[in-house]
Amino acid sequence: MRIGTRLRRIYEVLEKTYGDLSCPLSHRSPFELLIATILSAQCTDARVNRITPELFRRFPSATALAKARPSVLEGIIKPAGLYHSKAANIIAACRKIDKDFGGVVPDDMERLCSLAGVGRKTANVLLGNAFGIPGFPVDTHVKRLLNLIGAVREASPEKIEREICKLMPPELWTNFSHLLIRHGRVRCRARRPDCQHCEIRALCQYGCRARTKDAQ
Repeated sequence: MRIGTRLRRIYEVLEKTYGDLSCPLSHRSPFELLIATILSAQCTDARVNRITPELFRRFPSATALAKARPSVLEGIIKPAGLYHSKAANIIAACRKIDKDFGGVVPDDMERLCSLAGVGRKTANVLLGNAFGIPGFPVDTHVKRLLNLIGAVREASPEKIEREICKLMPPELWTNFSHLLIRHGRVRCRARRPDCQHCEIRALCQYGCRARTKDAQ
């Protein structure tokens, strides 16, 4: 089976299993999703969602956050971890949004990646979930699963993104990333993949090898 066909089949099975997923970070605007995504680095989505209501009550816009005192912001976001660097990036990003983009979060890859604390993964999260523009965010789950499946042989998230975007239609990119992340958390965990019960085992190189070992 060609890799593009196999990926489409994997998408179909995962969509049937988990449905059409939405971003787990609570947000009401591109601004809120940008800040939540920066906070989510090495932090659970659930914890970020506990922090952001108070954060956005105190600082409801990029313009407001651009004027925040670092010590005040750090105190609010401390439970997210890495709060010194996250606060610095958030304030710097919001200052640029306020100064260069009229207080409005930009909706293209180049300008998003010009913001402090924003790389291609965060930019793709914004594009796909806040602006309805196809984007394929590659996090640790996505990278790990695609290598186990045998779809890529890459370490670079950017190379993985470009390879998958060649193989999958744009309208599937965002949800495919959501589906892989969910599967990585529920079934194909890093320390112990549950190959025995995996819905895509027959389509996964690692799963097929595990099946062979089970049969021996």
